[in-house]
This record gives sequence, C-alpha cells and structure tokens, in this order.
Amino acid sequence: MGTSGTSDSCTVLIGDANLLPALEDRVHGPGDLLAFTDAEALRALEIILARQPKVVALGRRFAGTPRGEALINRIKADPALGGTEIRIISHDADDSSVPAGAEELEELEDDPTVVLTIEAPDSQTLDQRGTRRALRFKVAGTFGTLLDGNAATVIDISPIGAQVVSSIMLKPNQVVRMAISDDHGSLRFTAAVAWASFEIPPNSGPRYRAGIKFMDADQGALGGFCRRHKS
Repeated sequence: MGTSGTSDSCTVLIGDANLLPALEDRVHGPGDLLAFTDAEALRALEIILARQPKVVALGRRFAGTPRGEALINRIKADPALGGTEIRIISHDADDSSVPAGAEELEELEDDPTVVLTIEAPDSQTLDQRGTRRALRFKVAGTFGTLLDGNAATVIDISPIGAQVVSSIMLKPNQVVRMAISDDHGSLRFTAAVAWASFEIPPNSGPRYRAGIKFMDADQGALGGFCRRHKS
C-alpha cells in the first residue's frame, strides 16, 4: 500500500455488535486495541484518520457490506494511510485473518450474508458498468436537483436516466420523486433507482451514488435540458 508518515502503534477493529467480543479475541495487532461496532464506523474512520494505526481489522460480515467496502476504499485511497494494513477477521475460529485485497473481496461475494454491489437485477436498467440504452452527457455547471425534496447533484444525464449523488439513502428499485430546474423552468417526474453504492469521500461526508431511470418524464423536454447542460 505504499509508505506514509509515522503510524500509531494501535489496532482499530470494526465489526457487528453481536460479534465484536469474538472478533476482539481473534485480533492480534500492535499496541492498544480500539474496538467499534459497525454502527460506529464513521467515528472509527475519524480515529483512523487522526491516529493512522498500524492495523485496521474489519469483521468479515461488515467488510462485505456497502459501508465496509466504502471504508476499505477510503483507507486505500488516502496516501497518509499507506502504512496501515487492512485485515479481514472472521468470528469463526476456523477462519484465519487475511489481508483485505481484491482476492479476499471476490471471496466475499460467495458469502450469502454479504452484499458487495447494490444493483437491481433487471438487465434493462441503467448499469454503471454495462451498456446504456441512451447516450448520457456529463453535466456542465450546476442546476437545481431534488430527490424526494432533498438536494442532490446530477453527474451525468440522458433523456431516460441519470447518475446522481445524494446524502440521503438510495437503494435499488426505490421509487423517488425527482425535480430538476434551470432558467428555462422546472421538470418534475418519478424515477426508479437502478443501482446504488455507498461512498465516504476524503473531503466530504458519507453519500450515495446511484443510477436512476426516469419513469414518467417528458423525454422531449428532458432532451432539451440535456442539450443545454451537456459538458
């Protein structure tokens, strides 16, 4: 993971509340052990950023959740945490701890208790990695966007869907009320979440990124909106 500044001789553990005692017994890391439940993950991240521990140990179940995956990505993306080792710990004594690498995350996909990707099963929905049914335009500048009355940001858009970032929880197949507006007026319609992921960016709070498909929007009006705001 590279090198960085001086790390603290401590170990941070995060796991399911009911499994935390068993996980604590299995963690063998340097210095003090600081244990947090999965519900305290954001507090644990604050400690990780401040103390730069030698080891961050994650319970296997927590590591496989969207929040756990986001935490792993956040740690790996921070140069200051280059000296921090991430370990996946099972509460089962028959399982050894292993580094949190790509192979380990692939193995987690076989665990029925784990969800690494939150994605709707419908192959016709918008897909963040696959083929889209309409050309999507990167958005130039900003315009007003609301999801169920809460402010959101549109990353890219087409007449039939968009990629958005929001501070409110978004999950697959969720139906939301969407409104977008600019100097030419406002458009209001319903939309369905096709896929969603949880993120913890370095310079802002937790957020959800999602692909949504428009359900009852005026595609002609949306086409004009796209042309006005495409990058």
